[in-house]
Formats: sequence, C-alpha cells, structure tokens
Amino acid sequence: MVAMRILITGGAGFVGSHLAERLLSAGNEVVVVDNYFTGSKDNVSHLLGNPRFELLRHDVTFPLYVEVDAIYNLASPASPIHYQHDPVQTTKTNVMGAINMLGLAKRLRVPILQASTSEVYGDPEVHPQTEDYWGKVNPIGPRACYDEAKRVAETLFFDYHRQHGLAIRVARIFNTYGPRMAADDGRVVSNFIVQALRGEPLTIYGDGSQTRSFCYVDDLVGGLIALMENTAGEVGPVNLGNPGEFTMLELAEKVLEFTGSPSTIEHLPLPQDDPKQRQPDISRAKKSLNWEPTVPLNEGLVKTIEYFSKDLGTRVS
Repeated sequence: MVAMRILITGGAGFVGSHLAERLLSAGNEVVVVDNYFTGSKDNVSHLLGNPRFELLRHDVTFPLYVEVDAIYNLASPASPIHYQHDPVQTTKTNVMGAINMLGLAKRLRVPILQASTSEVYGDPEVHPQTEDYWGKVNPIGPRACYDEAKRVAETLFFDYHRQHGLAIRVARIFNTYGPRMAADDGRVVSNFIVQALRGEPLTIYGDGSQTRSFCYVDDLVGGLIALMENTAGEVGPVNLGNPGEFTMLELAEKVLEFTGSPSTIEHLPLPQDDPKQRQPDISRAKKSLNWEPTVPLNEGLVKTIEYFSKDLGTRVS
C-alpha cells in the first residue's frame, strides 16, 4: 500500500498514540494534533525522533490548515470524569471539532473517520447493541455533553456524506483499555488496577451486576484502520469492541487475582444515567471489515497491570 500522510486529532491520547504507532510502523507519515486537555506528550514522546512524525499543539474547535491524505478524528475527552469536568468544552470539541475536521476533509477531498462511541446508545433497551438501534439517551443529564455531542457529530458526518459526497467512516467504540490509560481518568479498568496496586478498596458503583465489554487497545486500533482502509464502501456506523461481557464484580475479582492485592471491594451509589448493560454486536465489523478482537480479557489485563505497575512504581505480587 502506498504510504500516506495521515492526521490524527487527539493523537496524544490513549487510543490516538497507539494508532499513531501502528500507522508509522506501516510506513506512513503521521501528523498528531492535540491540545493536551486529556492527552499527554508522554504518550508520544518515543515517536518524536521519527522523521515521519509531526506533533502540533492545537484545539480542534479552531480551524486547522494542513495537507494530509486521510483524517482520524479522535479529539475528545472520553471518560466521565474528564468530559464532565468542562461539559461545555466537551460539547464544543465534539461538535465544532467535527465541523472543522469535516471542512478540512471536504477541502482536501480525503477520507475522514469519526471516533464515535457506544455512549450514543445511552442506557440501552436492546441487548446486545446493533448499529440500527437508535439508543436511549437523556439529553439534559450530566452525561449528555458527551453522549449527545457524539450523536450530533455522527449527524454531521452523514450529512456531509449525503450533501457533499464526502468519504466518511464512523466507528462506535466500546470500552477500550490497555497501556497509556490515564491513572485518574475514572474508567473502570484503570480505576480497579490503580486501586488494587495502591492497596485501596476497589470502588464498585451499585451492586456490581452492571455489565461492560472490554476491548484491548491493539484490537481496537486494528479495527479503526480496517474501517478506514476498507474497499467495500462501508461508511458505518460500525461497532468496534469485544463482545465478551463481564459484570463489574467479575472484573474486580480478576484484577484482585492478577495483582495479588489485599484490597477489599467497596460499593458506592450508582451514578445518574449509568448504563446497566453494554455489549456490542460486531456482526457488521466481521462481515464488512473481516475484523474481530483476538486479545482475551485475562491477557489484556495482565499487560495493562504491568504498565500501571511500572507507571506507579509499584510491584505486582
């Protein structure tokens, strides 16, 4: 495949940094744009010496003028703690950011991929979730700044596709985990691992029966690239995630087992609008992209625990 010059917005974030690595390893040039609201230079510092890598500090709520062959739009805080910290900015990043990146893609006539989210399904009444399910989202709740902004971004992508013939891709990303997650991002995998390594109680919201499906970051990156590069004309939305479903209690017990931590489990009240079930139906990804995850949760957790153990300066028992 011919090498390309590829833009990743939010490229210094958890997923973006892994995507940058993979695209560089395939021989492409990569331009990463990030304002470091939740991303970090540390995530891409090992790439700075690569002559095919470029890092720009920029906020996507403002127009960007670069010359590239493809765009991955990942810019957005993605965990409740971060996106609820400044909800107005979260909405602006997702809506105005989408408008600016779509405008860039339109000017350049290049394909653009939107990193959407399983949060567009809200607290689902359909299980597992398929792409034709419209969701159950509270438009004025504390999660709406993220949920609704991502839904508007999808609307914009499909309107640009219909009105301007723009080559779009829309990926609905389910819970993803792995090295370079932020220790303070409030996501359940990082929460449990960090608490276990520090010997603190593992905090479970509610009774722990609510479920999530966890996709290792390497698998997700493979899915994003497969969607961008697909020749079948698949624009999406496409669910990308691991259909393996686990309760919060099951996840906590696995983390305690793999860390050897003496931590206990503590139950706290369930946050407002927290989904009770979350599991992707990935039939479309299997058929259209020939993609499905290959890293089982146990294997991915061990790798993630090793990362956090080193990052926090602790030792796994």
